[in-house]
Amino acid sequence: MDSTTWYNQNTATLINSYDALDVGQVHEWATRHLREEPGFACDIGAGSGRDANWLAEQGWEVVAVEPSNMRELAQRNTHQRVTWLDDSLPGLKALRELGRKFDLILLSAVWMHVAPATRERAFRILVELLNPAGVLVITLRQGADENENRRRGFHAVSGEELIKYANRRAIAVTERTYHPDLQRSHVNWETLVFAMPDDGTGSLPLLRHIIINDNKSSSYKLGLLRVLARIAETAPGIVIERTDEYVDIPFGMVGLYWIKQYMPLVLHHRLPQLPGRQSPGWASESFHRLSGFSTFDLRPGASFDGERAVIVVGAIREVCANIKKMPARYITYPGAPNRPVFECERKPMRNPSGRITLSREYLAQFGRFRIPAQLWQALGQYACWLEPVIIKEWSRLISGWSVSEAGISQDVFAWHDDRRNTRPAYERAQALRGKGSELTCVWSASRIRGDFAIDHCFPWARWYNNDLWNLLPTKRRINLSKSDKLPSSPAMSEAKGRIIDWWNRAWDSDSSPLRERFFMEAGYSLPGLHDPEPSLDDIYTAAVHQRARLKADQQLVEWHGLTQNYPPVA
Repeated sequence: MDSTTWYNQNTATLINSYDALDVGQVHEWATRHLREEPGFACDIGAGSGRDANWLAEQGWEVVAVEPSNMRELAQRNTHQRVTWLDDSLPGLKALRELGRKFDLILLSAVWMHVAPATRERAFRILVELLNPAGVLVITLRQGADENENRRRGFHAVSGEELIKYANRRAIAVTERTYHPDLQRSHVNWETLVFAMPDDGTGSLPLLRHIIINDNKSSSYKLGLLRVLARIAETAPGIVIERTDEYVDIPFGMVGLYWIKQYMPLVLHHRLPQLPGRQSPGWASESFHRLSGFSTFDLRPGASFDGERAVIVVGAIREVCANIKKMPARYITYPGAPNRPVFECERKPMRNPSGRITLSREYLAQFGRFRIPAQLWQALGQYACWLEPVIIKEWSRLISGWSVSEAGISQDVFAWHDDRRNTRPAYERAQALRGKGSELTCVWSASRIRGDFAIDHCFPWARWYNNDLWNLLPTKRRINLSKSDKLPSSPAMSEAKGRIIDWWNRAWDSDSSPLRERFFMEAGYSLPGLHDPEPSLDDIYTAAVHQRARLKADQQLVEWHGLTQNYPPVA
């Protein structure tokens, strides 16, 4: 019997046993190692949710990871700051797909379930999920007979083994304590607390090398890096395969974003991208024929047919060939000129004979683009800081090739589809109202009787995203009150039912003309969604994870809902 099966069979008894304990006594280490300012925590093997709720009550935002049926019962009485996830060690595949890092990771009475052969990998993954200065706490159970080991899937554990793994990963052991079990005389516990160095670097030295130090005979290396940062930040769901070492994304997505980036620079501003030439060699006939398109037309999920489809496919195909030949080949590790950072697998693409949609699956037909997993994490996490640095270096680089003595304004590098657009949601709301359906303000729960606004749930000024799932009907006064703030996790939780109800009526009904677009956009811009049509509840959960990622990566100001930000609305 595996451990998950045993826990599924004894769920009710175990929950009562866990919840009967005083959390402060169980985790007395917390008074010495929890930071004063609550951050982001992950409780792996969360069980009844006791520890996750305890952290949430102190202001922490918590991802509770639990593979057994206890998760379903625990979710019924969980804190608003706790988000549940079905996942398990050693791989934590679903957790890593979220693209998040944590200030605290807790494994309470879990490590004995991890098979010895997989432990070093599991420990490495845990360390990679920690923020700089983050804390990892693991409690080890000592004392169980052979029958109990067999029934519950226990393996022998030791603190020395964990310390050996920590030394290999350069993470410090800051405390090691022993204490008896609070309920059973034959069981004792060993607690080890590990702390990450507070150097904050990760993959940043490599990125700095590419941006600043690496030799450049064109703008292509900077262009590729900016494209990958954009994709990692705005489309984490585009990943088609993830391993411990690498992340694979559709090569067509890289080509599409390359086109979106270079169209205004080459076709409109006619800026040189290499010395002595106005037009880069890869800017073929297909690329120049894109002058009749807007960069907003060339977005993931867009559809084309006829000659327009042929132009788009031809341009992406030729751009991918150039990316593989030039920047992907010559972006190498420091001191290793023959070791490229990125790997490309390009597939032949014929001109289409019918209608195409730039979905994840279609863009993957151009091939795969492989990125080191830790670099992908850094690109997404630090994109908002990396982009200004890349643009500044790009501007400096091409200024030396420009005929203009005034220099190059950084405004020309604007991502041209970064324009606020709420029209599809506004028109859909008007259509529903015209059919007799009432509109409800998602943030106040009150009926909208007159004019209304469409709110970007995650503020447009901080994250350029016009996806349908991100557009919510609100009262105008409340929309102005929320402004450019990010909704807090309690505010999101309180509005969950209304958000899902709006999605259901506006986009998930058979009468919705944009149903396919809704699911496609959610699939590539939100993390952890794999089904072509996930449940609306799963989309909401993915949005909650993305909200936490935005808060952590950009340190956004939060909006806590009407109780703290706006007087009650009649």
